[in-house]
Amino acid sequence: MDLHVISQFLGRIALAQGGVICLPLLMALLFGEECWPAFTETIAACALTGSAFLRWGRVRTKKLTMREGIAITGLGWLLATFLGMLPYCLSGYLNYFDGTFESISGFTGTGATVIPDLEILPQSLLFWRSLTHWLGGLGIVVIFLAILPEAGQSTVYLYNAESTGPTRERVLPRLRDMVRVLFRMYLAFTVIAFVIFLLCGMDILGALNHAISTVSAGGFSTYNSSAAHFESPAVEGWMTFFMVLTGGNYGLYYQTWQKGWHILWHNTEFKAYLAILAAATVLIGLNLMDGFDVTAPTALRYSSFQAASIATTGFVSADYDRWPPFSKGILMLLMISGGCAGSTAAGLKISRIVIITRYLWQAAKVKLHPHQVWGLSINGRHISDDTVIRAAQYCFLYLMFIALWALLLTFDGINTFDAIGISVSTMGCIGPAFGITGATCTYADLSVFAKSILCLSMLLGRLEIFTILVMFRKSFWKSKNSW
Repeated sequence: MDLHVISQFLGRIALAQGGVICLPLLMALLFGEECWPAFTETIAACALTGSAFLRWGRVRTKKLTMREGIAITGLGWLLATFLGMLPYCLSGYLNYFDGTFESISGFTGTGATVIPDLEILPQSLLFWRSLTHWLGGLGIVVIFLAILPEAGQSTVYLYNAESTGPTRERVLPRLRDMVRVLFRMYLAFTVIAFVIFLLCGMDILGALNHAISTVSAGGFSTYNSSAAHFESPAVEGWMTFFMVLTGGNYGLYYQTWQKGWHILWHNTEFKAYLAILAAATVLIGLNLMDGFDVTAPTALRYSSFQAASIATTGFVSADYDRWPPFSKGILMLLMISGGCAGSTAAGLKISRIVIITRYLWQAAKVKLHPHQVWGLSINGRHISDDTVIRAAQYCFLYLMFIALWALLLTFDGINTFDAIGISVSTMGCIGPAFGITGATCTYADLSVFAKSILCLSMLLGRLEIFTILVMFRKSFWKSKNSW
């Protein structure tokens, strides 16, 4: 473990974050908002922190190890979180603990907020809040690799530690080329969403904030009532489209751009993803028509938006806490499943669900035909036993952590169903849950104990558990290990 090279990377991340914070500072100065000193002080803190890390660090010529890649990613997220909470705290709107919660929620794309009234915040602070989504959506380290100069050899370990899903497919042979392609697509989707939201009647700042939050699968809104504020089928329809889009695999989109639409329609994970959303939309719509006697178009409007949102982003267009239990049960399952591997959405990932489902089906067939040789394949590619085992391990750990967080939350006095919903929502980086943290509520009234648990839950969910867990091993930090 070379702590000097880790320090070098962390220094660059801190300086890059200070540069990004110049954007909300300029907005605050332009609008004459009183919170501008908070951004100035934050930029100074980023500069001092980055300079200190760079002074002690160095870039070496030999390859990074896997441990260094994991350490840079894990510590980079923590550093970005603590620097990112400063504007909330220095401006006086949140204390340091709540600021840390809001920052973690932003960077992880969770969208859980502890701010009771968003509409009293300055526009620049709301913009920074949404911007944390955008930085964390594609990945702090991935964006760092895309926009900064050459960071050294074997940065593949940085990418692998932050990317999501059971496999690490490359759409281009060189990692830096691939990362830059993903970044350009991410930026293009954001710009397109911004323009469309403007055409739907949003003001410039509203369109910018919601485009950033939608494409990053975050869910932070500038209004207390979230997407329901607009009361516009056009806005909800386009938001639904972009939420579904951002829940897909960005690498798959690039392959589709290069080779044609048949790549998209022959991808097993993407077809399963659309099928799950379609089934959830139809079932919830029928349940709403039966339970509330609403028309089919109205039921489809709310069910399609909320199904896409709960699986990916966390925006709210209706108070789904008042929906029938069956609909709420489907929404909870969508929180668990999440989006595709290689997307900005979190959750278990559809690819893992497909792998485990096919493996279990295959195991059942083996019982009937014990002497026949079976092979598991997806998209025409053989899935190794090692990949199946890793997927099963992750699913087991994911569900066990949900159970653990729920148990700890009930110890804090939260009722069982609400505790399960909060645990599922934060592990899936969704944000709104049910009951006390439902569609019309915030996380502000939770205790410090509960918020502490949920901060860890959000980080584990976004970085897919192992990146954080391995850093708690004492042997991980010993210099004599070379892995």
